[in-house]
Amino acid sequence: MLEVPPSLSTREALSGIAGSISLASWILLLVPQLVENFKNGNADGISTAFLLTWLVGDISNLIGSIWARLLPTVIALAVYFCFADFVLLTQVLYYNRLSKSRPSATAARRHSHTRRHNAAPQPSDGPTQPLLPRRDSISTQSITYRRQSFQRRRDSLSAVLEKRPSTSAVVTRNAVAIVGTCLAGTLGWLVAWKTGAWSAPNGDVRGRPQAYGAEILGYISAALYLGARIPQIIQNYRKQSCEGLSVLFFMLSLLGNLTYGAGILFHSTEQAYVVDNLPWLLGSLGTMVEDVIIFCQFRLYKVEDEDEGPDSSAVV
Repeated sequence: MLEVPPSLSTREALSGIAGSISLASWILLLVPQLVENFKNGNADGISTAFLLTWLVGDISNLIGSIWARLLPTVIALAVYFCFADFVLLTQVLYYNRLSKSRPSATAARRHSHTRRHNAAPQPSDGPTQPLLPRRDSISTQSITYRRQSFQRRRDSLSAVLEKRPSTSAVVTRNAVAIVGTCLAGTLGWLVAWKTGAWSAPNGDVRGRPQAYGAEILGYISAALYLGARIPQIIQNYRKQSCEGLSVLFFMLSLLGNLTYGAGILFHSTEQAYVVDNLPWLLGSLGTMVEDVIIFCQFRLYKVEDEDEGPDSSAVV
């Protein structure tokens, strides 16, 4: 049982722990999707509009949090939100640029092959053409057959090596990741509290004045958060697939949003305080509904993807 110092109330301890777990969730959030994109060699699964809207929302959230002088954990999270968005967006734009250049290179190779083929002398169908195939032609056909047979065996081996792990293994791995994140956040808060790096905010939360500009930015960021996942949901629906998306990415997002809002509410549930923090509560807790929709898409489209072949969308 965690021993809480007498000078710290249980609510403040829970608020600090929830904020620390949320911070750990957002620190690890981008890792599964970064790995998924790297393994696939592309970022076709994730919507660029989703990330751009999310980034603008996080920038508004950061400015509004500082302006409103919210909890230190809230401001720290807002800073890291922007950093995580920038890293993931940079990777997505990089892979998208590579994807656009690959067809051009392929077309150039095909064009070069066509030119060489057209320039080569073509055999005539005149009376001088032998009726039986030449020996070198038979040898060429034999080599081609052996190459095709080897290619088929290699493709079969690759299919076995790239076989998707079982569902139970994926569920276990993701569950361990979520539990480990919660433990890391709790231990991180405990160390910060014992060393004095974290302290409960002082002062009366009732009727604390808040700048209108900060409040407006808060509502803008909440609206952007609620709208950010819509492009991703639409893209999944149009493709009828969640291939290229990491389910752990959205699990950590759900955990981060849940503990983010819980950290605010554990601090105080007085009406004035809740109203002051309403934009951030809407932005964090409201997106949980959209995360659940994406989880439903993972489940719905998983059956269709299994019918078509192995899919790595839920591996990480």
